[in-house]
Amino acid sequence: MKKLKRVLLAGASVMSLCFLLMPIVAYAAEEEAYTPSMYATIWALVPPIVAIVLALITKEVYSSLFIGILVGGLFYSNFNFEGTVMHIFNDGFVSVLSDSYNVGILIFLVILGAMVSLMNRGGGSAAFGHFAKEKIKTRAGAQLATIALGVLIFIDDYFNCLTVGSVMKPVTDEHKVSRAKLAYLIDATAAPICIIAPISSWAAAVSGFVEGEDGFSIFIKAIPYNYYALLTIIMMIALVLLNVDFGSMKTHEANALKGDLFTTSDQTAGNEEAAPLNSKGKVIDLVIPIITLIVCCVIGMIYTGGFFAGENFVSAFSNSDASVGLALGSIFAMIITIVIYLIRRVLTFSECMECLPSGFKAMVPAILILTFAWTLKAMTDSLGAAVFVASAMEQSATGLMNFLPAIIFLVGCFLAFSTGTSWGTFGILIPIVVAVFANSNPQLMIISISACMAGAVCGDHCSPISDTTIMASAGAQCNHVNHVTTQLPYALLAAGISFLTYLIAGFVQNPWVPLPIGIILLLLCLFGIKAAQKPQE
Repeated sequence: MKKLKRVLLAGASVMSLCFLLMPIVAYAAEEEAYTPSMYATIWALVPPIVAIVLALITKEVYSSLFIGILVGGLFYSNFNFEGTVMHIFNDGFVSVLSDSYNVGILIFLVILGAMVSLMNRGGGSAAFGHFAKEKIKTRAGAQLATIALGVLIFIDDYFNCLTVGSVMKPVTDEHKVSRAKLAYLIDATAAPICIIAPISSWAAAVSGFVEGEDGFSIFIKAIPYNYYALLTIIMMIALVLLNVDFGSMKTHEANALKGDLFTTSDQTAGNEEAAPLNSKGKVIDLVIPIITLIVCCVIGMIYTGGFFAGENFVSAFSNSDASVGLALGSIFAMIITIVIYLIRRVLTFSECMECLPSGFKAMVPAILILTFAWTLKAMTDSLGAAVFVASAMEQSATGLMNFLPAIIFLVGCFLAFSTGTSWGTFGILIPIVVAVFANSNPQLMIISISACMAGAVCGDHCSPISDTTIMASAGAQCNHVNHVTTQLPYALLAAGISFLTYLIAGFVQNPWVPLPIGIILLLLCLFGIKAAQKPQE
């Protein structure tokens, strides 16, 4: 009887609590249903544009990003003070820093910073620099080696940027290659090589967005049509071999030849802590940690994709979680590196532990910019920028079939530039392309999907709020705005020629006609620029 009374009392308490919570739940539902008046309008694109324009004008990235975030918060709350503050902090900063994917990327960043600090402190980077100095005799050789390493590390763009930067920085510094040029070479290999590599985190993302079709097969067929990625890689090699630079990059390279690798006074790398000279360091003290990092990160990624649960390698990679895989892989790689250094007596345990906060400190600028960029994207998403662009694309997709690849390329460029995300651009545009072409013209669907990928990478290159652009700056330890402004003319040249190739591809629907035309146009432009300039000293 007493037990029955307790059950009834508990039931009555639960019912009472439910009645008490009903107003709160109703209020929460109203909050969730809130739609800002500027939702899915052209105004949704204003916050990122404000941030980008301010960053390019003022050369100051933190305040520019914050002003863009503030504009987004004001638009969302209809200029209500409390609503703006709560939206920026709750739905912005707190939300992006509690997102598991973002946290995984931050962990990877911090650990990679610690590994770079370990390799510097252990003398591995200096030993590799001396070794490379003997083997690589010219500036062109240093730049080509950077490109080659970037092409080899095709697993993930974040991993590519930071690894290539840490390995090649001593070599390019030795040969007086500006940090802006190094950042460009890193950035121009990272995303373009990932977007044409079948075994990469980008291939997995694109395949996942092609619903109702064989995503991996379509990705393979789209590779020859990815003109921006292919032309960018060709352009890098041509720039180095022709010894030609233009735009503000020309100034940076001229200053580097005189000994100033940074050009501007606010040197990001000027705050790098000089590692104590370690005579015990050998080349293997850099090579082994890098190889370990690559192997561990690949194992971490296929682990998250179910490889050890029975999936084949390609499927495991397609289903992998890059954030978790890179974080797991980098942690194990760091532990293995510390153990190797202790066994070889390169560093003491205390010295290894000192490298952890040192590496974190080196990554603080990149972490700050990433946090601001993610928050700005959250503001843009809350204003329905993706819905606005998707609606505009669907309305224009009917009567412009043959012109659609070129149009999609431009839309992809603009969307990725405004939002700073390539994968978000894929997620918006690829399902629209599949819906338009799947049952009418499969070949044009492949071309248009490739145009979407190319446009996303192009916009990603041009945007100062892009994750990959931020990572490239961090990898080269280059001032972020310097990297953006020096890279922009190069990206725009490749984009203009890519647009023309997509116009041709929309009509001929064959990859092998537009690509040679694009390569010839690109080389003609570079030869013309070189002829118009005085020979570089």
